[in-house]
Amino acid sequence: MALQCGIVGLPNVGKSTLFNCLSNAKAQSANFPFCTIEPNVGVITVPDDRLNRLAECVHPQKIVPTTVEIVDIAGLVKGASKGEGLGNKFLANIRETDAVIHVLRCFDDENIVHVDGSINPVRDKEIIDAELQIKDLETVDARMTKVQKQAQTGGDKQAKLAYEVLRRYKTALEQGLNARTVAFDTKDEQKIARELFLLTNKPALYVCNVDEASVVSGNAYVEQVRQAVSTEQAGILTVAAKIESEIAEFETCEEREMFLNEIGLEESGVNRLIKSAYRLLNLETFLTAGPQEVRAWTYLKGSKAPQCAGVIHTDFEKGFIRAEVIKYDDYIRYGSEAAVKEAGKMNVEGKEYVVQDGDVMHFRFNV
Repeated sequence: MALQCGIVGLPNVGKSTLFNCLSNAKAQSANFPFCTIEPNVGVITVPDDRLNRLAECVHPQKIVPTTVEIVDIAGLVKGASKGEGLGNKFLANIRETDAVIHVLRCFDDENIVHVDGSINPVRDKEIIDAELQIKDLETVDARMTKVQKQAQTGGDKQAKLAYEVLRRYKTALEQGLNARTVAFDTKDEQKIARELFLLTNKPALYVCNVDEASVVSGNAYVEQVRQAVSTEQAGILTVAAKIESEIAEFETCEEREMFLNEIGLEESGVNRLIKSAYRLLNLETFLTAGPQEVRAWTYLKGSKAPQCAGVIHTDFEKGFIRAEVIKYDDYIRYGSEAAVKEAGKMNVEGKEYVVQDGDVMHFRFNV
């Protein structure tokens, strides 16, 4: 499953610095707006210690983690919806992503200019929100024009339902609210909502970029952001991009861990960000383990065994017979697949089995 997250934010908030930490690709990072003209795309591995622990048991030829695509999108300015700055490119690029990582500047530094002259992360958030909301409102108005006549004059129930969904979105957007603040109860409404592909309906993670002194406990700017997004279905994360760039320079895990311990962190902000993005999209990981490889696979939480088999290959889903499932903790406890079987801890599951995060799976199929 290809997951793509777009990093957005006003110029000079630390967006490209954070991207550089996330990816081996090096986006230009400079103290002036629009240093990122074309979207930079980096493919990063999702940190998962379970792979290494399984490899110690299996001794595979290789370890294959799952990956995430991160897109560093050009900085946005006020008026982007009308084409100001690089607005049109920004809006086109963000539309293609699955989720939005919105970086907000939550630190003071007189040596780094702010495009609006002062530090105010809530204002910065609202500037980008407003530009995206304007575009969403254009989408909603255009669709309403198409379905309004069908909804009012005909007996088209689907058109009436679509019109009601659009009306609710229009009301929210005109009030300056993001589309993700609107919740729908029925599956039909939710399907119509998804098919609109509204920019402000994408899952969002607000990343507060702070200074080193605030990386553990946060600061007043972070609290302002937390209050501002409290009504949204969105995540919030505190990261110090400058520290992350220092961590990225260390060559060994031991050096990174020592540095993290010194500043009071258990895990790097980059790892926390990737894991947060996973949770944001309701994604989980199942594992496969054998002499050739130990591998992580991404699936949508709540998926059943045949759908997860299809993540590996479509033939696995078409000809699904059963899934042999070992819980990760049991695999580590007993040390091998044979020992797990002998202990009676391997379960044989059918088509209705809902896969759990960390399941070590082997699929039987016949095509």
